[in-house]
Amino acid sequence: MSERTVPPAGAAQAPATAPGAAPAPASVLQPVGRLRSDWPRTFVDRLTTPLPGLRALARFAREGAVRPRPEGLRDVPLLPFEPGPLPPAGPDTCAVTWAGHASWVLRIGGLTVLTDPVWSRRIFGTPARLTPVGVPWADLPRVDAVVISHNHFDHLDAPTLKRLPRHTPVFVPAGLGRWFTRRGFSRVTELDWWEAAELDGVRFDFVPAHHWSKRTLLDTCRSLWGGWVMSDRAGRRVYFAGDTGYGHWFAEIGRRYPGIDLALLPIGAYDPRWWLSDVHTDPEEAVRAHQDLGARRMAPMHWATFVLSSEPVLEPLARVRAAWEKAGLPREDLWDLPIGGSRVLAP
Repeated sequence: MSERTVPPAGAAQAPATAPGAAPAPASVLQPVGRLRSDWPRTFVDRLTTPLPGLRALARFAREGAVRPRPEGLRDVPLLPFEPGPLPPAGPDTCAVTWAGHASWVLRIGGLTVLTDPVWSRRIFGTPARLTPVGVPWADLPRVDAVVISHNHFDHLDAPTLKRLPRHTPVFVPAGLGRWFTRRGFSRVTELDWWEAAELDGVRFDFVPAHHWSKRTLLDTCRSLWGGWVMSDRAGRRVYFAGDTGYGHWFAEIGRRYPGIDLALLPIGAYDPRWWLSDVHTDPEEAVRAHQDLGARRMAPMHWATFVLSSEPVLEPLARVRAAWEKAGLPREDLWDLPIGGSRVLAP
């Protein structure tokens, strides 16, 4: 495989820290397989809003509203789960298969790319999966690359990553590379917002998100968070949002990367809003984000897999369909896939 790191076309390399701020030049990107040693000690200045303070934490502990009520779990058997074979994929194919939560099998430019792969039955701090993984690990083709949005346990799963060959190219946010090299991965690319890397003709652009990072008691915002725009030689673009709240970055991403063919956007883990609105879009906000991006199609994710919040388990799907209809968008452009479902982008 050939690989190179490049700045995104028409974009400055360093991140803007506020709406309308002009990005400043950044240092030269490192080669794949090497770590940068000059990342900031913290990325707290990239937060869209401050993290919850003591008063909010006390309210959260008092109310304890992190799980649906019993009636909200009643529809678990109705969650859409329809695993099927992966679509045939050649060098000109662009196809997506939803494995569950934020995990996608993306076929683009002849590569098979996994996004935030979580194949574990259980992750730290949550009950077991509500639905099985949509694609058995044994059914995956060779994995050519992995992209990681941030280090939360439902997006960065050590047992799943342990299954991969250590020479698998991995694209990660700034500050997260050492986590991978300590586990033996040898082809790790750390990127800042608005930086890009290219692997065998497929470009991986790391873009901002309204979120945060934390994996231990002592590493809050020590690594960056964001989404990915992946583009093939034919110019087809797939945007993977990772984890994010709603905000100004969507319009900026759409401006810098016009013509996004498919936006993979989170619609779940949003209730209670007073606690989660800054970091998780609700279904209506996801539709607004899709419109801000100027994307042609949207595929919902980040629901129907893990219990992370208090909304009823089927509510995200009903609300995103209603919001889509209310916005007057073509029904065929909402790819509300079941877990295990696939769609192919027409050439």
